Amino acid sequence: MTGRDRGPALLVAGAFFMENLDATIISTAAPDMAASFGTKPEAIGVTMTAYVVALAVFIPVSGWAADRWGTRRVFAWAIGVFTVASALCAAADGLTGLVLTRVLQGIGGAMMVPVGRLAVLRTTSKPDLLRAIAWLTWPGLLAPVLAPALGGLFTTYASWRWIFLVNVPLGVVALPAALWLIPDLRREEPRRLDWAGFVLAGAGLAALVLGLELLGGPPAGWGTAVLWLGAGLLASGLTVRHLLRSRRPLLDLATFQVVTFRVSNAGGALFRAAISAAPFLLPLMFQQALGWSAARAGLVLTAVFAGNIAVKPFTTPLLRRFGFRTVLVVNGAATAVTFLLCGLLGPGTPLALVVAVLFVSGVCRSVSLSAYATVGFADIEPERTADANALSSAVQQLATGLGIALAALGMRASGPLASLLGLDGPTAAYAVAFGLLAVLPLACVAEALRLPRDAGALVTGPVPARAGRPSAPSSRSGQSVDRSGT
Repeated sequence: MTGRDRGPALLVAGAFFMENLDATIISTAAPDMAASFGTKPEAIGVTMTAYVVALAVFIPVSGWAADRWGTRRVFAWAIGVFTVASALCAAADGLTGLVLTRVLQGIGGAMMVPVGRLAVLRTTSKPDLLRAIAWLTWPGLLAPVLAPALGGLFTTYASWRWIFLVNVPLGVVALPAALWLIPDLRREEPRRLDWAGFVLAGAGLAALVLGLELLGGPPAGWGTAVLWLGAGLLASGLTVRHLLRSRRPLLDLATFQVVTFRVSNAGGALFRAAISAAPFLLPLMFQQALGWSAARAGLVLTAVFAGNIAVKPFTTPLLRRFGFRTVLVVNGAATAVTFLLCGLLGPGTPLALVVAVLFVSGVCRSVSLSAYATVGFADIEPERTADANALSSAVQQLATGLGIALAALGMRASGPLASLLGLDGPTAAYAVAFGLLAVLPLACVAEALRLPRDAGALVTGPVPARAGRPSAPSSRSGQSVDRSGT
């Protein structure tokens, strides 16, 4: 991967960081924002919901927009919209205005990251895909870890408005960089927009995301959450029916016939849900159960990011040496162990041991996310990249919402379960919650075992033979398609 190829990947990685940061950073600033608007802190949650719903609605149309107007133009416009919307969010003088500008910000984010990633995927050769995905992945891992600390710093020492203003100089720098670095890729004969598919997919994803957001909130909203989830499932079912019958669908669901793509999104969704729950639970445990200050909790959490970064030079060699299936199986089991270890932390645990557990947790999540993100596109044909990219982005959005909802539900169920299990102490509920979440990466292991041993060999090269066994042949796109229709 040359320096010229690395430039677009780094630019898209920065956009990915901004999008993920703005999805979570508001939580720590909610009290100050509520005070300035003269409302209750819990009312600020609607601004987070508005953002993620806008993301969910417009992600499915990102591939079509890139094919119609070109990746460079759409990505540049998305950065512009996101930057202007960020400035408008900072200038908002009321909750309604902030919600509207957050929707605009979400629309920009929905086009910014998927289209940028599409440009990188289309211009990266299969042997270089591992390194490109590694560059794209780590900023998204960083954002949820840094969001609580940055939100607290901005709110304490400046103003909550800096949460949004910080995006403006970044956007001003990114816009000309996008015009210079991002290739102008488009279809010669772009398809017409499938309006029925867009409306159905947008409605289904929006309802599912909203339902998951409510499910992760107070129990009083669970009834409404179930209604939204039911509506989302119904709309999603109608969407699938329409896409399968349409001659020119918004998204080609046949992409899921590719085994590596299907496993990447099924197991990858469970894994992403699990690691999305951890940044929600760990700060609560450190502050409420261990009695730490918010500053200390945020500082210690950076050990997760240190693990993410430290393992990056070794991720590609690991995958080339052992293959995707082995790495995902072993790393999934290791991630489950780190969840159990997090649940065992207590007031008497030495700080060095806490940092070590978080560091190893960061290593595990980084390796698996890079592996899932790469193997999903290893066998995707160039003409299917846009659809695969949009589908994968939508799945990731739902998985993140699912993880936060499961973390909240796990905490509410953990109290009674801790009593039944005879556990006590300030961290008993967290031990149960992390134990429940450890099931998710174990389920990922079962899914990863469905991959052939040479899965993704177009990216990694042939997996070295084990002692007494011949080397498996390289997989090809056609060989990785499940013809059974399951």
